[in-house]
Amino acid sequence: MGEADESRLGTAGPAGAADGVPEDPAEPAAGEGERATGEEKGRSAKKKGSGLLETLLYVLGGVVVALLVHTFLLQSFFIPSESMQNTLLVDDYVVVNKLAYKLGPVERGDIVVFKGWDGEDTIKRVIGVGGDHVKCCDAKRRITVNGTPLDEENKYLYPGVYPSGREFDVKVPKGRLWLMGDHRNNSADSRSNMENGYQGTVSEDDVIGRAFLRYWPLNRISFLSRPETFSAVR
Repeated sequence: MGEADESRLGTAGPAGAADGVPEDPAEPAAGEGERATGEEKGRSAKKKGSGLLETLLYVLGGVVVALLVHTFLLQSFFIPSESMQNTLLVDDYVVVNKLAYKLGPVERGDIVVFKGWDGEDTIKRVIGVGGDHVKCCDAKRRITVNGTPLDEENKYLYPGVYPSGREFDVKVPKGRLWLMGDHRNNSADSRSNMENGYQGTVSEDDVIGRAFLRYWPLNRISFLSRPETFSAVR
């Protein structure tokens, strides 16, 4: 029993008739049983109301946290096309870190989600950053960045395709990016938008974040790391 119940039960009842003999304390005074029942019902109703309020507050708190995470930290995207095969397949799901480039620069080799040339959310790999000289191709049909050839085959490039079937020679403006899909024969990327006034490059301000985790389907869960080949570029 609660503290109030113990206090009430420990107190003697009122004096009896003219003989002054107190009534049996085990016998509740008239109406006391009804009052006790009513108090217990009231406490029970308060507990239910308090439990419901706590549940609603937890749910509301969870929604607020989820919205904050979605807005400022992480966002999920699904892959609608074949342009990033085999790194990312159609209907794969990835998680994007939206704070990545608030804390550091965009780097070559990153897979990023950005507002594309048509204004839609788009996912590609960063090949060149501001100030880079990207060119296709050298004598071995490799793309070069600042004169350094990229070893893309057997790393992330779609099997059997060339790094590019279209030649280009671009100096990436400061604050902009040259982006390409991993399936070069099936990707509308910077090469396809060279008439946009910026030689196909995209502003860093249009980058939503870096894709760092493929989480669906479950049998393809893996982190999306930066390929080692880009570390040789200076």
